[in-house]
Amino acid sequence: MSETKQGNPSTAQAKAAGRERDRPWIFRTYAGHSTAAESNRLYRSNLAKGQTGLSVAFDLPTQTGYDPDHALSRGEVGKVGVPVSHLGDMRALFSEIPLEKMNTSMTINATAPWLLALYVAAADEQGADRKLLSGTTQNDIIKEYLSRGTYVFPPAPSMRLTTDVISWTYREMPKWNPMNVCSYHLQEAGATPVQELSFALATAIAILDRVKASGAISEADFPEAVGRISFFVNAGMRFVTEMCKMRAFAELWDEICLERYGVTDVRFRRFRYGVQVNSLGLTEQQPENNVYRILLEMLAVVLSKNARARAVQLPAWNEALGLPRPFDQQWSLRMQQIVAYETDLLEYGDIFDGSREIGRKVDALKEEARAELARIEAMGGAVAAVESSYMKQKLVESNALRLAGIESGEQVVVGVNRWTESEPSPLGAGENGAILTVPEHVEAECVEALKAWREQRDDAAVAQALAELRSAAAEGRNIMEPSVVAAKAGVTTGEWGACLREVFGEYRAPTGVGKAARDDAGQLAQVRQAVDGVSAKLGRRLKFLVGKPGLDGHSNGAEQIAVRARDSGMEVVYEGIRLTPAQIVNAALEEGVHVVGLSILSGSHLALVRDVMERMRAADLDDVPVVVGGIIPPEDERALRAMGVAAVYTPKDFQLTDIMADVVRIVEAGALKAA
Repeated sequence: MSETKQGNPSTAQAKAAGRERDRPWIFRTYAGHSTAAESNRLYRSNLAKGQTGLSVAFDLPTQTGYDPDHALSRGEVGKVGVPVSHLGDMRALFSEIPLEKMNTSMTINATAPWLLALYVAAADEQGADRKLLSGTTQNDIIKEYLSRGTYVFPPAPSMRLTTDVISWTYREMPKWNPMNVCSYHLQEAGATPVQELSFALATAIAILDRVKASGAISEADFPEAVGRISFFVNAGMRFVTEMCKMRAFAELWDEICLERYGVTDVRFRRFRYGVQVNSLGLTEQQPENNVYRILLEMLAVVLSKNARARAVQLPAWNEALGLPRPFDQQWSLRMQQIVAYETDLLEYGDIFDGSREIGRKVDALKEEARAELARIEAMGGAVAAVESSYMKQKLVESNALRLAGIESGEQVVVGVNRWTESEPSPLGAGENGAILTVPEHVEAECVEALKAWREQRDDAAVAQALAELRSAAAEGRNIMEPSVVAAKAGVTTGEWGACLREVFGEYRAPTGVGKAARDDAGQLAQVRQAVDGVSAKLGRRLKFLVGKPGLDGHSNGAEQIAVRARDSGMEVVYEGIRLTPAQIVNAALEEGVHVVGLSILSGSHLALVRDVMERMRAADLDDVPVVVGGIIPPEDERALRAMGVAAVYTPKDFQLTDIMADVVRIVEAGALKAA
């Protein structure tokens, strides 16, 4: 499964020169789709190709604690990851993969205790020694409130669940990283390097302060527990700045561990991180250029030995188009292998030590990050900065500035705002337009399989396990052991989630969408004038509902549309993420909106839009135009238009002011037609 021991010319040359060649980082691809069995086949294929660790992508129902038959799961099952509803699914997911010998990363947060419990239950079935299990649960709930949106519970109980996992794994699974402090999604939401540094470090401080205060880990053992905390970061195209950011991360983390927590053993102060490089900058236009972008971004996290990633997973060239195929993932894996084995990168010490230019940049980043950390500390820490919407507002502002730079051409994106003339790409030819599509029958089959699972289990054992889980949650006891017992009894993901929702309640994070602050170099004035004109014809202010149906929590695009619509003079209704089609249509009816915009990035657009359109007609709202935005292949765009959708926008439509002008024209045309 690993090629790290194989000889190669670089190793021989290094030995001849008297140099010891470093071992490479763990090679991963972020993968999972359709079903546990299909994902297992993909994992075993990737391992055979030289991948040395697994990174599991779970679908949105699994990440948010729902079973496939829940109303909010409609259209989402198996789309952006693998559905895991119970122990049988976890068993199938890792069939023929010895967990005791595998390093497994699981991108899971709100439901991290449950998925880890299922993983441990599956490992127990394999006869694995829990103390040998190695890997990571992402388990960073704070960034979910800020960027990714797969939170479930309010901050206080969510932080408690995180600390439960940390303290339990410290005793039961000492090689496991119980939390990735995850700045990756902060950058995807528009964070600057300073915000990525400061917000992530503030999160780590918030978690460790709570672990320390809980007393679950003794004073003597606390430094070693600190050493099990890892990070998951992002790296963008400004790769010199990004490399300096990683050096700043390592130095600031060492400083925090020593000065705040008194960790004297340097081993436990090491900044240990994995990385997936930036997906935000991948383009739908001329997508072949993304191969170069991914390579350059990877260099930021492997060039500097003193701040080199421990694990790397790379996106595929076509992720702005849809779900990558096995070949696309292989291409990204080969990129890592070529850099690690064909170059001499791993033969040298840190090539940036002593550089005055690098030193100045690192010091500047650290100084700004310390200042931001002090501001967050003065507010009461990271949780307070989430609850007050401070961090979310800052991310929305930063993302707005980033998009404004692209729109104006100040930030050059090749093939998007410069050198846009292009030859047809042969990479996009062939069936399904060079992406993997998840068949619609997958969801129905998962629902039927779930019914069969429920029918064959011991209902009394399930009821007893859920009662014990509920008691542990209500009484403040560690949730992990009752979760493992529940996993083995056959409890489902949705039942675990519902049980804890009863105890902890649910939460809706602040959207960060504030008032207008820009005029788009005069272009927005024309749109405002058009909005005023149409509003006069309508007899009241043009009202735009921006909706996020389903479980897709990536709200960056919806937030920017809402901000720009408000800047344009429209009245905007935006209630945040995770709404059912029924809730969106009801809001359209009650608010008396003139246009509905749906933002869907999870690939579930066909099912969800169809549901919305049918409900709009049933509510006599078929005269209200619907526009849709997301990662939508051309054939799906045609299907959406056939449903009656007025306009479809994809990542290539980056001029938000042009979209606003288009929306005004659509509303005006509808008003004239109605008149």
